[in-house]
Amino acid sequence: MTLHGERQADFAYQAVYRYLITLINEVSTDTRVKLPSLRQLAGRLNVSISTIQYAYALLEKEGRVYSVAKSGYYAWPLSANSLTWAGGDLLDRLYAAARRPGMAVLSGDEPALLASLDGTLLRLERELVRHYPAQAQPWSQPCGVWELRAALAARYTSSPTRCWHADDVYLGADLRGVLDILIDVLGLRGTAVIVESPCDWLILRLLQDAGVRIIELPWTPEGCLDLATLEQQLCDESVHLVLLSSVVSLPSGVALSDRDRVAVAQLLDQYGCWLLENDTFGELGFKEPQATLRELVNPERLVVFSSFEKILGAEAPYGYLLSRRMSSELQRQFLLRSFRLSSIRQRAIARLYQSGRVDQHLRELRLQLREQAEEMSQRLDRHLGDQVAYRVPAAGAVFWLASTRTVDMRHVFQQLLAQQVVIAPGELFSVSGLHQQNLRLSNTFHGQPNLDIALTAISEALRQAQIG
Repeated sequence: MTLHGERQADFAYQAVYRYLITLINEVSTDTRVKLPSLRQLAGRLNVSISTIQYAYALLEKEGRVYSVAKSGYYAWPLSANSLTWAGGDLLDRLYAAARRPGMAVLSGDEPALLASLDGTLLRLERELVRHYPAQAQPWSQPCGVWELRAALAARYTSSPTRCWHADDVYLGADLRGVLDILIDVLGLRGTAVIVESPCDWLILRLLQDAGVRIIELPWTPEGCLDLATLEQQLCDESVHLVLLSSVVSLPSGVALSDRDRVAVAQLLDQYGCWLLENDTFGELGFKEPQATLRELVNPERLVVFSSFEKILGAEAPYGYLLSRRMSSELQRQFLLRSFRLSSIRQRAIARLYQSGRVDQHLRELRLQLREQAEEMSQRLDRHLGDQVAYRVPAAGAVFWLASTRTVDMRHVFQQLLAQQVVIAPGELFSVSGLHQQNLRLSNTFHGQPNLDIALTAISEALRQAQIG
């Protein structure tokens, strides 16, 4: 199978998708089967790695395959028995269960499931193909096409002193790839990094794999950061940087107050510490506009990272970062990674921003997310009652629940798998054993007609898993 030309490459993921369906259908064993890697398939089919990623993303959404961190993609065995995954790494078990057909997946964090721009993006691509013939396209733009980099720079610019330029923006195939580059360029291997907790497990795993010493700064039950502890850590430890969310921290769903935001910025400046700002959910707050932490810190010691997928959908998996510093090293690392991103798709995303379509979409998406959160809150109160405590989230698509009684949350997780319900145990969001009594639940439950049944199962599992 060979696909040539810019036009074909832009839509080749459909052919790759069909090719992978054939491979999956050939699986006839009761053990998991590893599928070809992104690079292997790209070489075999003569398409870009990003094209392979699109196809795998579609298959994951359909529950045909699942991914395992640092390992690759796997096809489901014929006997998708939950007991097969009773041991081993908890995150691997969650990934495997979430991709199993017929599961009520309440563990995810996919706001765009409520309303994506996938269809709009693909239609715009087809229009752009007619205006950008293959021979007019540069072979490689390792940091992303200028149009999208300029659109992002304009979006993040807020004043003459808080301004960004296209050359400050770098695009990668996905968020994982961008974070890998940041770890190298910032020299984080072997250093100490302060991370808000709970923290996304992707970030934690990447830092762990790089040998970073992670110092967790938990959010308090009142929804605040312990600023006294932060100052003590900055004073006592040789901290390279602090990783915090731009507006709302997820999965906890809380935001810094204006006063605390100023205090954090002052501490970072006092100790000359870099801020690595996670803006993945920065535009998904239910209240707008909301001040960001990056507006208060020294822009010369600031790196911002984010992705399009949470807002636009699975057809826009790219990750990106903004930095005024280290441009030569960043350009070198992106060139070494050889990301081959669809130039037409990047231009289509840029048009969505330039036309105001993204802003319109965000207004609609935020409204739906807020309505879903309100409905989920009512369901939680009805089904779980005083078994859990929670704060209604200020952004995003998840609830962060705390069991009011001491339970074995791993037992809860395993018991629910047997009932085809997937939750995310809180311990996944820590590297030091925090959040053992927490769990994350998604509230993007369109297509989940059995949500009430699932919540009833969670209530029973929490009751049976009580300790003491």
